Amino acid sequence: MMGKHQIHTVLRMFLSSKSAKLNHSPTKFLCTSNELTQIPDPHGSPESPDLPTWLYDKQNPEYAGSDSDDFVIPSLAKWVESHDLSTHEELVSDTPSEENVSDISKLSSVLKNQYPSEDSVVQALNGSGIQPTNDLVSQLLRRFSGSLSVCYGVFIWGKNQTGYRHTPELYNLMVDVLGRHRKFNLMWDFVKEMAGIEGHVSLVTMTKVMRRLAKAGNYDDAIEAFRGMEMFGVTKDIGALNLLMDALVKERSVEHAHLVALEFESSIPLNSDSYNILIHGYCKARLFVEARRTMDEMQKQGFRPCVVSYTSFIEAYSKEKDFRNVDAILEEMRQRGCKPNAITYTIIMHALGKARHLKAAMEVYEIMKTEGCEFDASFYSSLLFILCRCGRVKDAWDVFEDMENQGVSKDCLTYNTMIACACARSQEENALKLLKRMEEDSCKPNVDTYAPLLKLFCRKKRMKMLKLLLGHMFNNDVNIDLGTYALLIRELCICGKLEVACSFFDELILKGMVPWDSTYKILVEKLELKGMAETKQKVEKLMLVAKEQNKL
Repeated sequence: MMGKHQIHTVLRMFLSSKSAKLNHSPTKFLCTSNELTQIPDPHGSPESPDLPTWLYDKQNPEYAGSDSDDFVIPSLAKWVESHDLSTHEELVSDTPSEENVSDISKLSSVLKNQYPSEDSVVQALNGSGIQPTNDLVSQLLRRFSGSLSVCYGVFIWGKNQTGYRHTPELYNLMVDVLGRHRKFNLMWDFVKEMAGIEGHVSLVTMTKVMRRLAKAGNYDDAIEAFRGMEMFGVTKDIGALNLLMDALVKERSVEHAHLVALEFESSIPLNSDSYNILIHGYCKARLFVEARRTMDEMQKQGFRPCVVSYTSFIEAYSKEKDFRNVDAILEEMRQRGCKPNAITYTIIMHALGKARHLKAAMEVYEIMKTEGCEFDASFYSSLLFILCRCGRVKDAWDVFEDMENQGVSKDCLTYNTMIACACARSQEENALKLLKRMEEDSCKPNVDTYAPLLKLFCRKKRMKMLKLLLGHMFNNDVNIDLGTYALLIRELCICGKLEVACSFFDELILKGMVPWDSTYKILVEKLELKGMAETKQKVEKLMLVAKEQNKL
């Protein structure tokens, strides 16, 4: 399916020149490539996940005298050592010392190796002596979702085992993985296979298909998928149509969403949700005249604009820092008897805070209290964002610690906000303590949790801590996506760890991804600057192979 033999051939060329130099050392390396630097022991650039640069504080120096790759904060040493400090590729030893190592750990040990095809993955799993279960396959697909050949191999291996059957949920998960990797022909093959198994294709399946096609910019294909849903036994109704329109709007094609609405208006009449999706799409595209026309049409059809309708305008104007129009919309809402809700006010407060209008933002907070709005974790995350941005970090910590007393539980976004604040101020101890607290609170982190931490430890050249974070991500089934690889490569290039950056470049290509042009450019430029001509040529060959493979 994948045909990665060509990539592996180029990689062998890539790695051969330095392997002899490294064999003398018993030191572990950060990644699987042999051409790695030895390890003795976040709204940022367009190629990194959203990292709030507003938090960066040049007045906070790094820990004096703690530039070592091996440095670990003393107060967190026990917690660090309690975790496996191997990388995401080396989390489980090839020869586990404990007899009761879980099946997921054993199979992770098998799958950490690089395989040229899904067939080789199947062979490796067949030799493991482990029988699949639905939970086991689900965790493996999520844990290794960044590698298409591994996921596909896991799925085939499970399907071939006597007495085992994939659930519809696992088929849907695999359809989503294929869509994420833009293997749409294979994705459709899976849907057709599911259609032959009673009850497997559902609206959930088709929604994943439509969303992945829309995300790839294949709007017409997403619409065609909706048109043909009934062939797979899925009813075309207003709920399904709204899901398609929402997918198109979220991927910045409100025009296609409107065309779909017109195409099916005679057979599937729109409801208030349909009109709100279109209003949101036009507001998101800053097409306010069209948004107003849609609202007028909504009223003609007997649907009254609601708080969702008006909040779309408020969100768009807030992003433009056009607070005069925000006030005008609020006044219009009051005149029409439509009361703003907590989401409306949180959006306004957040925008005012980003614009550094702290007093005005706090006035919104007071209005919310007066009107009896219920504060949720999303509100607190925005409040923390504002306080940190304005330098009131102590106040932010006080609010953070007081959340439970106010009856609001901390969620992932709340933790992420405070972690980003600590990282941007180079407060690595506070950032790691927050990650530790998430673990203790059973609050599952996501990729945005780790992005500012990875950025911080790359910049501080804390390679041991970087290994900890990669291991922590793996154990929490947080896949390293293309944006995270871009962040790692960029930051490692900036701090001079070019060989480690190259290893991540190898790894993302082996997983079937194609590096962003900006990622490739900074790596090649840094290699050229350092006079690493041979490595630069091999990186260039890998990029060509990756682009060629993506066409298959």
